Amino acid sequence: MTRYSTYSNDDSCSSSKRRSRGPIMAAKKRSEGAKQDDGKYKDTVDLPKTAFGMRANSTVREPELQKIWDDNQVFKRVVERNNGGTFVLHDGPPYANGDLHMGHALNKILKDIINRYKLLQNFRVQYVPGWDCHGLPIELKVLQSLDDDARKELTPLKLRNKAAKFAKSTVQSQMTSFKRYGVWADWDQHYLTLHPEYEAAQIEVFGQMAIQGFIYRGRKPVYWSSSSRTALAEAELEYNEEHVSKSMYAIFRLVGVPASCDSLKELWPNLCLAIWTTTPWTIPANAAVAVNGKLQYAVVEVSSASIDGSTSSGDGKKRLGNFMKGDKNLYLIVALDLVSTLESKWGLKLTLKKTVLGSDLENCRYTHPIDGRECPVVIGGDYITTESGTGLVHTAPGHGQEDYVTGLKYGLPLVSPVDDDGKFTEEAGQFRGLDVLGNGNVAVIDYLDEHLSMVMVEPYKHKYPYDWRTKKPTIFRATEQWFASVEGFRDAAMDAINQVTWIPSQAVNRISAMTSGRSDWCISRQRTWGVPIPVFYHIESKEPLMNEETIDHIKSIISQKGSDAWWYMTVEELLPEKYRDKASNYEKGTDTMDVWFDSGSSWAAVLDKRESLNYPADLYLEGTDQHRGWFQSSLLTSIATKGQAPYRGVITHGFVLDERGLKMSKSLGNVVDPRMVIEGGKNQKESPPYSADILRLWVSSVDYTGDVLIGPQVLRQMSDIYRKLRGTLRFLLANLHDWKADYTVPYSDLPMIDQHALFQLANVVNNIRESYDSYQFFKIFQVIQRFVIVDLSNFYLDVAKDRLYVGGSASFTRRSCQTVLEAHLLSIGRIIAPILPHLAEDMWQHLPFQYTTEDGHVAKFVFESRWPELDAEHLSFPEEEVDFWGKILEYSEKLYFVSHITNITYVRQFIT
Repeated sequence: MTRYSTYSNDDSCSSSKRRSRGPIMAAKKRSEGAKQDDGKYKDTVDLPKTAFGMRANSTVREPELQKIWDDNQVFKRVVERNNGGTFVLHDGPPYANGDLHMGHALNKILKDIINRYKLLQNFRVQYVPGWDCHGLPIELKVLQSLDDDARKELTPLKLRNKAAKFAKSTVQSQMTSFKRYGVWADWDQHYLTLHPEYEAAQIEVFGQMAIQGFIYRGRKPVYWSSSSRTALAEAELEYNEEHVSKSMYAIFRLVGVPASCDSLKELWPNLCLAIWTTTPWTIPANAAVAVNGKLQYAVVEVSSASIDGSTSSGDGKKRLGNFMKGDKNLYLIVALDLVSTLESKWGLKLTLKKTVLGSDLENCRYTHPIDGRECPVVIGGDYITTESGTGLVHTAPGHGQEDYVTGLKYGLPLVSPVDDDGKFTEEAGQFRGLDVLGNGNVAVIDYLDEHLSMVMVEPYKHKYPYDWRTKKPTIFRATEQWFASVEGFRDAAMDAINQVTWIPSQAVNRISAMTSGRSDWCISRQRTWGVPIPVFYHIESKEPLMNEETIDHIKSIISQKGSDAWWYMTVEELLPEKYRDKASNYEKGTDTMDVWFDSGSSWAAVLDKRESLNYPADLYLEGTDQHRGWFQSSLLTSIATKGQAPYRGVITHGFVLDERGLKMSKSLGNVVDPRMVIEGGKNQKESPPYSADILRLWVSSVDYTGDVLIGPQVLRQMSDIYRKLRGTLRFLLANLHDWKADYTVPYSDLPMIDQHALFQLANVVNNIRESYDSYQFFKIFQVIQRFVIVDLSNFYLDVAKDRLYVGGSASFTRRSCQTVLEAHLLSIGRIIAPILPHLAEDMWQHLPFQYTTEDGHVAKFVFESRWPELDAEHLSFPEEEVDFWGKILEYSEKLYFVSHITNITYVRQFIT
């Protein structure tokens, strides 16, 4: 028997151009060889026929298919016809601030694969896409588009109008791209966080939390972005691993000790506390020094003949201070475990004189190194260790979370002499006007050195929080802000987390750690483009006015007019009628809500307000960074107001990297643009148009639970696999050109090779269904690749060709083989449809017969056909035959078969 290529590049399914071998070639030559015999044999050869092309021509065909779907409202038709229950995958809103990148493509295609599979499973899929339209990213885009004069004339309302226009324009652009990926959604009913009905629902969530006492106003240290001039939430930070700070060792002179440390008085007046900090600029705000009550501390005498004043060096080197010039006998208190480390680092001799327990140091007094006021030594928490520093922590409650907690415990003053621009205020005295992260930091160090309080300065590389939008370093700064007290419902949130299905399973550990350690959520922002915090302040006392009546009134206004009303309406108009006679005593607040509160209210604005949707959602699916972002903000707002999580299941995916595992960046030139993958670049030889389906095939091929790789080589591999898969479907279609349903051969009458083929198919369909159900799409990719290209094409379809071509049009051998081909065509087309919808639909539109579902519905489109039903008879293939045919496949390259394997007894003898 001669083998044939199932997917040769020639048009083997066309009558005008083909390559024939074996009996086909002989028949063709005989028919061409003698004119007198012309027509004698041509009707005896059943050649493949189909208009389904080998080449996808995706730049033309995919948009054609998408137009067919739109014109026929296929998504809506299928949803309305399905009756197997509702499935809701709630869409996390991307920012409407620019072009889409490969991470967006990965996210939206994963969602679409799930939704399309659920459609085939008879679910009423409800998928409403959304966009996050507020916040600094969009505001910055607007500001960057204006010159200096235009910015000066920009009123809050003008800025908001420009921001809204930009956001809506970006939404339309991104929506077009998502549609081109083949994503099905209720595009006409999409949600935007700037829609009045959405903003009103968000105000409602805020109001419910406020009424329950979860919202409060306070002065606390928060992450502050001087470059953006606003407070930031944890989710708005990114950590720079290469940040270098000026770390400083300094000394504070003791002036008083409690009775428990009376023995230290003999070292008076040259006894000092040694501290270490990576933020010297916070020294003006110092209110205490904290120690660990359980640690042992050493009193050491400092001496060194090598110190001869300042030994300043350039950046990147140590700088030893002048601290010993004034005292011949200087004594320092440091952690006992750190004595040898500090001795080596400072290049000084540290002689142990005494030891004292940390708890005994409590209530010691020292003089502030800048303003001379007396400050206490206090007991801090477990955050004080001997891993670095000196074991004594400079404490500034206005510039650190742990410092703030310690300050509350001891009633320390909350000093924060820094303004919105990150510059020292008048409260900082001689440092006024200096940039705390620049010349202000240097000025503080120099001052301490001049006053003999600085031991050493050295560069310190460490992870440091940056504003994720401006890419500039942040500071911790105490300001008046609005907070959500997570402590009030943290336990309920932790319980809810454990009721959710997390994929991958270890994701529960991450969300749990981030939620359990959270006490407060700063929800106010000092920006114009956002949803206002609905509060009024008394002009004289600054006391806030915010209650159920005022919030409900503002909600009703915003639901009709949008949040712009807060800026153009008067206080009298915004207040309920009972307060209007006092309107002249109040002014509107200027803070807006954190954008994570915006998006975190989407369950309330979308799931809870639309009749067709379910709350909680069946599934949320976003990147792994959303454990501290949308997953968490959605959880917290839902728990605080509804007492349950807004989702039953959560799937997270990793980031998209290049083929070398590097982060994509324009500077490296390794960015893979999804638009170019689909449509190709200017030079289509270097950047060919691969198609949306090949992009989707790549998504299905990767284990998305970790970071995934993409690049030219990966895309070429996907293209090759796609071509082979398309070739197989083309072969199946072409050899069913004359097929009718009543030609089907009963299973019991099929030859064993055909029964085995159906047994294999049934197992493949079953395995793929299980992989779809567990969201393990890479397993589907592997099964399809192995089954279609190896098991099916290289064996069954190969040995079937003679049966199909020369067995006779109405012969049993052809009809039995076509029975198997039809089952494979209809099954493969549907199991790949969620991943490759364009290919599946293209195939379906070329079916040479109608497909009717079990309930009598003619499926004009592949997604009307539903998931392939498993035939129990196909799975009942005898076990001994399974083993035998397994060996047939194993030896298939070595055995010489006739096309229908007539002498099966001989084959069995050969194998055994």
